[in-house]
Amino acid sequence: MSNNQTKQKDAVNESVEKEQINVIDTKMVTFTLAGKDYGIDIMKVKEIRKAGNFTFVPNTPPFVRGVDNLRGEIISIIDLRIMFNLPAPQNDPTELENILILRLENNVIGVVVDSIDKVVGIASTQIQPPHPLFGDINIKYISGVVENEERLYIILDAEAVFDEKEEEAEVIVQRPTLDQNDEELTPTKSLSEAIVPEKEDIGLKFIKETLSTFKKYYVTSLNNNWVENRYAEWKEHRETNGKDVQLSDAMDAEEFLTPFYSPYTNKLWDASYGEQIASLVQDHSGKMIRVWNIGCGKGAESYSLAVSLKKRFTDKQVKIWANDSDLLSISSAPTMLIPQEQLSDEYLPYVIDVKGGKQFSKNLKDSITFEYHDVTNVNPFEDLDMIIARDVLSFLKKGDQHRVLESFMDKLKPGGLLILGQNESPLEYGGWISIEKGTVVGFTKKSD
Repeated sequence: MSNNQTKQKDAVNESVEKEQINVIDTKMVTFTLAGKDYGIDIMKVKEIRKAGNFTFVPNTPPFVRGVDNLRGEIISIIDLRIMFNLPAPQNDPTELENILILRLENNVIGVVVDSIDKVVGIASTQIQPPHPLFGDINIKYISGVVENEERLYIILDAEAVFDEKEEEAEVIVQRPTLDQNDEELTPTKSLSEAIVPEKEDIGLKFIKETLSTFKKYYVTSLNNNWVENRYAEWKEHRETNGKDVQLSDAMDAEEFLTPFYSPYTNKLWDASYGEQIASLVQDHSGKMIRVWNIGCGKGAESYSLAVSLKKRFTDKQVKIWANDSDLLSISSAPTMLIPQEQLSDEYLPYVIDVKGGKQFSKNLKDSITFEYHDVTNVNPFEDLDMIIARDVLSFLKKGDQHRVLESFMDKLKPGGLLILGQNESPLEYGGWISIEKGTVVGFTKKSD
């Protein structure tokens, strides 16, 4: 083996090892205490909330703020700052506090912290052993430290913290039992159960952070209205069924996002939906309808769009550039087999029999060019009649969303049509106006 081959092999091995080391396999909820960043394993966090006006419990240590009523369940409220002898502001007793509801092995408690930040995904291999210099609390309560995006997080061992305090304050590890004759322990209505201004809804903020962590879904003005409406619906449903409001894993996040996706995702469209979209495309004098289809997946959307446009523009050529950043999906698109249950009458003129089932004919395929492409990179298309990017932009970071929308505006011809996901809107970015046909909403550039 030559020296160059050896170096190349070593470089590949080093790259693979580095990738393996950096696999994100742990997530933590981050918060601050006395100006330092801390984290707790997300699996220990039941939910987060704003609360205050806790019911006082006599003869308990000073770090026990009292008890609170969590939807009928009485839980202890512990001030971590006082427990760890850290500075704690002297707030009005009725003022709302930032609370992490922790689910421990045998107990549920609430802990007061200075502020709650977000969910951070890390690789367990990057966690370093604890050291006294890393925090202002006893090292035995720290499971490790980790650096993420130039911030150093001290990871608390929740079980160790509260097991240690079991003998000191029984109220911490046992849920208080209320006696009808004991007026001291009768819970008063928590301020978190009152109507809190939207800007103070820490639960919504937490949901937004976890969506980006678990599903790479980024909440911006493009989709914020949908997320807020969905959160209200989600919260009511989860609380009614006795489930945690917050998202604990990727499955929770996917369940939250299920209503977000546009109709016929990964399926052939029905005739009505396709006709509504095609009717919004302006009939220009040119001989070709030029379309950029982003996030085409395995091809169902592109084939549906091609059929709908050919039915409307019988005297014009249709050319679709179909892109996706999923290499496996885009590779299989040209040979997509049509599911029998999706094969409705409007597709029959464009279908042929092949080994294993049915495919679209060469005539239809010739109007579509499938290519692997990341929309955040340089995009060569221009003078387009239509751009369709359903449910794509929400999975780009905020800066990328804005840049891609600017690119769309440059590449569409005057009167050109932009179709985003059914729960995405570019109107807050400016420069766009909406047009509707049935259940479909599209966007065009504002005229100068």
